[in-house]
Amino acid sequence: LVPVGSVEGTGYSTNQLVWANDLFFAAARDFIRDNADRPFFLYLAPTVPHANNERSKVLGDGMEVPDYERYAGMDWPDHQKGHAAMNSKLDASVGSLVDLVDSLGLAGDTIIFFTSDNGPHREGGYGYDPEFFNSNGPLRGIKRDLTDGGTRVPLIVRWPGRVKAGSSSDHVGFFGDVMSTLAEIADTAAPDHDGLSLLPVLTGEEEADKHPFLYWEFYEREVTQAVLLDGRWKGIRPGSPENPIILYDQEADPGESRDCSGDHPEVVARIAELMRTQHVPNQNWQIDGL
Repeated sequence: LVPVGSVEGTGYSTNQLVWANDLFFAAARDFIRDNADRPFFLYLAPTVPHANNERSKVLGDGMEVPDYERYAGMDWPDHQKGHAAMNSKLDASVGSLVDLVDSLGLAGDTIIFFTSDNGPHREGGYGYDPEFFNSNGPLRGIKRDLTDGGTRVPLIVRWPGRVKAGSSSDHVGFFGDVMSTLAEIADTAAPDHDGLSLLPVLTGEEEADKHPFLYWEFYEREVTQAVLLDGRWKGIRPGSPENPIILYDQEADPGESRDCSGDHPEVVARIAELMRTQHVPNQNWQIDGL
């Protein structure tokens, strides 16, 4: 909600007037209408279902929504009602954009991507529990973890006439692939980066290039490195490069519950070398020993 007054030093609004995400989507609809007669690109980053952690410091509940709507009468903790309401409001708001595109006759010429920046969180006060709705399913971990519960998110794509409705793919990509995909659709060169176009995956017209590996570094809490190799092997090393690598076989163990590093030393060695070579030195983000 847009803050007008706030508790000093907290940033928590005490005089809510309008839900900020309603303004974001209203502006997005205006943008689409204003540009309906020419090619346009719209990047929309809603803040929900993120928690208002400043509010949680004051009230203990950062799941801030105007109301709980149809969840108000559920026998759930308020944190869970708020989180459910956020997601329902987000779903309806995205639906309003899709409906507008359709009503303007732009559906066949408009590709829509919908995704998230991380897995479920445990924020907004200690009353919120991501397990309540089984938010990460069979995966282990949440936001800030480099197990798949923290990093694997869906990519939902809508493009009538080009992307088959109801189709799915287990292709593994990362956000940089979206840039390459848009560049191919626009018939222009993508910036020099590691992305691969997802267009063949989306249209099903041909075999798509696959990433031989993906690499992560994360510096909040302890420094952690992770590598996904050949779309199967996930290696995670918390702390310094002297620490052993934990290895998971995601084909046999998608929940990443069993360390199989002792059974596959050759895979661990490949991952260790990638962790060494893919790290880029930076004065603000350092890994001692690399």
